[in-house]
Amino acid sequence: MGLLDDRVAIVTGAASGIGAATAKRFVAEGAKVLLADIQDEAGEELVTELGGNTAFLHTNVARETDVEAAVAEAVDRWGGLDVIHNNAGFVGVTGPLEDTTDQEWHETLDVLLSSVFYGTKHATPAMRERGGGSIINTASVCGLVAGIGAHAYTVAKHGVVGLTRSTALELAEYNIRANAVCPGYIATGLSAGRSVSEVDQDELQARLAKARAAMDNSQPLPRMGEPSDIAAAVTWLASDDSHWVTGTTQIVDGGLTVGKPWRKQPGAMAEKRPIRMYAPGSYE
Repeated sequence: MGLLDDRVAIVTGAASGIGAATAKRFVAEGAKVLLADIQDEAGEELVTELGGNTAFLHTNVARETDVEAAVAEAVDRWGGLDVIHNNAGFVGVTGPLEDTTDQEWHETLDVLLSSVFYGTKHATPAMRERGGGSIINTASVCGLVAGIGAHAYTVAKHGVVGLTRSTALELAEYNIRANAVCPGYIATGLSAGRSVSEVDQDELQARLAKARAAMDNSQPLPRMGEPSDIAAAVTWLASDDSHWVTGTTQIVDGGLTVGKPWRKQPGAMAEKRPIRMYAPGSYE
């Protein structure tokens, strides 16, 4: 028995990184999964790897018609929809606000935020027909605090968190849950500054090794996160084990947003010192 036996799921951005790890975990837990991505070759290769309970559909999540088509494909192929993981993303425009063009701004928000709206909008009727469902949105620690990512990325991910909460309130009466996952530093092509389609695997792995070395010690748990860490959280949110959980932001960041690790803090916080006793009235 798997956690997701007989469930039908859509994962956007499923050809690589967190999306691919989630698709693999979903299939291992018994789900039928539609892989939605613009990376055709990588997506088809993953279908070959995972077998008959998967299918791939070229999907540009910045286009509502593409997302609508992905939902229709899953419903037509497997008879319904239980889970959607609105995951597709990229870094988007970076740099100072004054150097950001209107087109760059809107293209970034379309991929990172509008796509979540499209997925939620079109998944809702199918899930209502099913008697319930789980909407899981990939946000980020950048959706909780500023200063980690670029302006547009930070704004979009804050929007994903807000949309998730608002969605949870509207859809609860239909037994449709909405939750967001907020990853920290994860070893994906995005962290390496490249997508799977831009570099060969050897170069990508070299970049990831460099990213791990640079970021392994950046959070209290002294290793960089892996896509499988996020996939585990998403799978839990997709399953009945989280049936009374909605409107939450599940932070999976190795403690990054808690604060700087003690091992990196000078002085009293990082060093064990003997307790000093004071007489009444003599406090420093």
